Amino acid sequence: MVKVEVLYFDGCPTYREAEETLREVLAEAGAGAGVALVAVNTDEEAERLRFPGSPTIRVEGEDLFPAGERGEWRLGCRVYATPEGLKGSPTKEMLRQALERAAVLPS
Repeated sequence: MVKVEVLYFDGCPTYREAEETLREVLAEAGAGAGVALVAVNTDEEAERLRFPGSPTIRVEGEDLFPAGERGEWRLGCRVYATPEGLKGSPTKEMLRQALERAAVLPS
C-alpha cells in the first residue's frame, strides 16, 4: 500500500480540509492508499522532517507540492497557489493531478 501522509500542526486548521479533500480524491479513484496524519509539534520536529508548513502532503516521503530548500524549517501555515488565489490547502484538481504525477492514481 502506498504511504500518504498529511503533516500538520494544530495552529493551522486548514489541514482538516486538505485531509478531507485528499481522502475524497483517493476514494473516487479507488486508490489503495491509506492516509496518515503526522503531527509536527516543535520547530525541532519541523527541522528534522523538513516541514515547509501545515498542511504538507507527502507520498512515500516526497512532498506532492515541493516547496524548495530553505535555511530554516519551522512551524508555520502553508499556502497554495490555486486558480482561486492563495488558499490554505490545495484544490481537489490540484491533488488529483499531483497524485497522478506521483503514480498513486492512474493518469
